[in-house]
Amino acid sequence: RVLLRGPNGPMLAAAWLAVMKAGAIAVTTMPLLRAKELGQIVRKAEIDHALCDARLLQELAATTAETGRVAKTLTWGDGALEQRMERQPATFANVDTASDDVCLLAFTSGTTGNPKATMHFHRDVLAMADVVGRHLLETGPDDVYVGSPPFGFTFGLGALVVFPLRFRGAAALVEQPSPDNLLHAVQKFGGTCLFTAPTMYRNLATLVGKYDLKSLRKSVSA
Repeated sequence: RVLLRGPNGPMLAAAWLAVMKAGAIAVTTMPLLRAKELGQIVRKAEIDHALCDARLLQELAATTAETGRVAKTLTWGDGALEQRMERQPATFANVDTASDDVCLLAFTSGTTGNPKATMHFHRDVLAMADVVGRHLLETGPDDVYVGSPPFGFTFGLGALVVFPLRFRGAAALVEQPSPDNLLHAVQKFGGTCLFTAPTMYRNLATLVGKYDLKSLRKSVSA
């Protein structure tokens, strides 16, 4: 089980895919979580490995000190993980996992108590891609997905990693998903589908006149 900690971005997506290829289990966390919340996850998931954006290391280090877990951590953004990557071969054979092997643990928000871990199999990831990505959203190679949900939510993972990659589309990843940043990404990259929450849509509605959003064809709410 590998804890992944970082804002939405190419390195976090690459780290998630690397965990899948290695046959491990991804536990992706929200960037805003502090040591107390991370500690609950680390204990329940029994995590001893982590890949972390260097800017978010402080809270993870505090979690490690408090729990005695996460003995092995690699950071990106400061060159540590990047140097390890440069020493590796260009190709890697996927570990031969089964369809009912667990590939990710997704933690609930904790609104009804302590967060609970939900197990998802490899087949579940493909199923959500085919049911939602293929049939509901009709994702295709001309799609560019933009959104605010973190990869730590399966809503964000599906919308910004699984769906576009499964159907040869693209994602414009917004590290700081403010209303202006989201609409700017839609305009700059020709976003075709926007994923965010109802409260954000209300904020976006006041700004749409500032941007050219003619490429946007679909919107999805959590």
